[in-house]
Amino acid sequence: MTGPRDGLSRARCLAMIIKEFIQMRRDRMTFAMMIGIPVMQVLLFGFAINTDPKHLPTALHVAEPSVFARDLVTALENTGYFQVTRHVDDPARIPWLLASNQVQFAVTIPVGFARAVQRGEHPVLLIEADATDPAATGNALAALDQIAHTALDRDLSGPLRSLRQPPPAFEVRVHRRYNPDGITQYNIVPGLMGVILTMTGVMLTALAVTRERERGTMENLLAMPVRPVEVMIGKILPYIAVGYVQVILVLLAAHFLFQVPMIGSLALLSVGVLIFIAANLAVGFTFSTVAGNQLQAMQMSFFFFLPSLLLSGFMFPFRGMPDWAQAIGEALPLTHFLRIVRGILLKGNGVAEVAPDLWPIALFLVVITIIALNRYRLTLD
Repeated sequence: MTGPRDGLSRARCLAMIIKEFIQMRRDRMTFAMMIGIPVMQVLLFGFAINTDPKHLPTALHVAEPSVFARDLVTALENTGYFQVTRHVDDPARIPWLLASNQVQFAVTIPVGFARAVQRGEHPVLLIEADATDPAATGNALAALDQIAHTALDRDLSGPLRSLRQPPPAFEVRVHRRYNPDGITQYNIVPGLMGVILTMTGVMLTALAVTRERERGTMENLLAMPVRPVEVMIGKILPYIAVGYVQVILVLLAAHFLFQVPMIGSLALLSVGVLIFIAANLAVGFTFSTVAGNQLQAMQMSFFFFLPSLLLSGFMFPFRGMPDWAQAIGEALPLTHFLRIVRGILLKGNGVAEVAPDLWPIALFLVVITIIALNRYRLTLD
């Protein structure tokens, strides 16, 4: 049967347009994607994303209190980049605070600082920075140059006025810990491991059950004498092996192509990888039990992947985001895994430093597994 030959028909075009709108209305997931993604991008990029983080947590060790030390701390906080959140009595505790991601900076004002300033001896103010993410610390460290010239102007008066002349009354010595050269690849390449595992893990398993349903093999699966947890294990375990292959490829590329240091234990990293892969696969399995077809499963996966990518600290400094965005980011497994993998590879973190970020991923895995098992249907709808 041949089609109409009377040329373009407005009535037929209008009928097709109306039909497409009706189809769009019926496919609620696609409609939600068309509305939800622009709204999500506007909110995230407009409010949550900030490449110039302020009020970064700072540990302070003042070996000898003085008016100079007080005004120096005030000058640091007035820049807007430093916020003293920890007062440290034992300087030996500073490396742990930096390694465990408790603080971004550590400021040490040594014994005899005030006396050395008054004598014109130019004492050293030590500032240690967690430089694993150069974008998070770059602007803050740049602000230190001005501090050295102006922080003590109010105190250097009268007989001490001559100390205002260059060079500054004290020296600011910055130690960029874990990434002294500010190499971006040291931060990005380990993070890519988490991004790749999230993207592939969620998407692959999101298609697991929906593929069975679309191919007509769901009846065979339901007829088998297997429990929901056994189906879930059977769907997830093969992809765990695939995930480890991806991890090995990323580590080889990181070591041989980008010369990323690998200071910590790879065995400890493998434990974190196992829990993280399982958490993402469980998310995908949950989506597959909710979605009606593979397209919907992919759409749900994208809804999970986009916030994970933007709010985890992979693309933008985590501490630069507002509190509500950080709260959402803390609920995402990728946020904690990025801290784990960067901490192990770049800082040499052990179990004590990794544990605060490992248990939230494990808790997420338990919760999402319970949801997935409850959603799994033993009979066809």
